[in-house]
Amino acid sequence: MDSKRITTENDLKIAFHIRKEVFVEEQGFPLEFEFDEFDTLNALSEHILVYYNEKPVGTGRLRVVDGLGKLERICILEPYRKFGLGKIILKTLEEIAKEQGITQVKLHGQTQAEGFYKKLGYRTSSDVFMEDGGPHLLMIKELVNE
Repeated sequence: MDSKRITTENDLKIAFHIRKEVFVEEQGFPLEFEFDEFDTLNALSEHILVYYNEKPVGTGRLRVVDGLGKLERICILEPYRKFGLGKIILKTLEEIAKEQGITQVKLHGQTQAEGFYKKLGYRTSSDVFMEDGGPHLLMIKELVNE
């Protein structure tokens, strides 16, 4: 189990394939909401892949929004969800945020994942709201140097 920053168009395409399979095909979110102007290899966002037995099976991205790190598009292919890979994705994105001097991160988590995020130090900071057709919560975490 490992993660790496995406630095090539090929790796970015792999991340897009994972996101499409999880969010669009499995969870039914509309394709037109899944990809946006931040899905490029530039300074607007950092993308990562997470691997299981050297196979890319999960992804996530980080953007800086109003001085906060915003973790987005976090997903893992269904057969690989019980191996701790979600924690690796979050920790990797949090480390990238720290490298950029960010001290607080936020995310819009699907409601069924609230408990997972809480176990990793996130606190719920909103009521349920609809985003891209599904129920979400704003969750925030203070980053400390460990």
